[in-house]
Amino acid sequence: MLLGALLDAGLPLDDVKEAVGALGIPGVEIAMATEMRCEVRGTRAPVDVSAAPRYSPRQMLDAVAGAAALSAHTRERATAALNALFAAEARVHGDDPDQIHLHELGTADTLVDVVGVVHGLEQLGVERVYAAPLVLGEPGGPRRPGGYSNPAPATLEIIAASGAPVAPERAFHAGVGELTTPTGAALITTLAEEFRQPALALNRIGVGVGGKDPAAFPNVLRLWLGETVGADLRTDPSGEPTPPVARWQDNVVLLETNLDNATGEQLGFAMERLFEAGALDVWHTSIQMKKNRPGVLLSALGPAALESRLAEVFLRDTPTLGVRVRPVGQLRRRPGHRDSGDRSTGRCV
Repeated sequence: MLLGALLDAGLPLDDVKEAVGALGIPGVEIAMATEMRCEVRGTRAPVDVSAAPRYSPRQMLDAVAGAAALSAHTRERATAALNALFAAEARVHGDDPDQIHLHELGTADTLVDVVGVVHGLEQLGVERVYAAPLVLGEPGGPRRPGGYSNPAPATLEIIAASGAPVAPERAFHAGVGELTTPTGAALITTLAEEFRQPALALNRIGVGVGGKDPAAFPNVLRLWLGETVGADLRTDPSGEPTPPVARWQDNVVLLETNLDNATGEQLGFAMERLFEAGALDVWHTSIQMKKNRPGVLLSALGPAALESRLAEVFLRDTPTLGVRVRPVGQLRRRPGHRDSGDRSTGRCV
């Protein structure tokens, strides 16, 4: 559901496939499909690992550590989520994390989910994650001989270790069973900075669809993308905004076009549309064009994952006939460097 919500918010499926390919997992098929849950549209991300091998905890961690094509940031956060998962399983089974035998979690889709979600957040430029209290579903005993009760023991161990809040049981959860899996709990508790709703200027919503389709409520996960505003700006003890620590951002592209027939209104409109499409920065530069005519160089920096979307804005909202694109590689920047009044922090979810 987390992966489906990211795809619904604009993450290209090819980016997910490339990230999973970096792990060297054979026999994995990832797709995306639009489905409805109680009249709510969303995106489902089915993962077929029937032809893929099973993995031990050490093999999963080694696969992430050896994926050189992934950024160090993605490898670090994916490793943290996997370690939270394995530590919980070890507590449940009373064993060493390196020695536990994984059942459902030993399939390759655990790696796909964890790496796909962490990589997807980075590609969409998400710098901070907030979450709602976790919805566990219907508490109940095992539904089959040898099975676990709900909430799953590993899910509860992950939540207890992190101190994350849980939502109260609801009557309409009757009969639905599990709504937060151990993998989902590990991802949310390791990625989320706080479990609350911050003050946000929203600009995009992604809806991830679950496999279950209960009649009483839509089984979906909503991803809110936006910028923190007002009181949710980070401050120091004196109450002044605290400059965030600069960091490297990987996989950035620079898009440019020369214009000699665009009005100021068109340029301002295009700038706003580029920011709305996910650009990290946009600017105009005065240039001289052929026959010494004055012109403007319109430039935009953005995540490589959003290259097509940003190029569409250039072609749709300016008079240009083409766009130049070149990779920047890495960009050293403060999170949320775009300043506009009090909307000066980075993209959050």
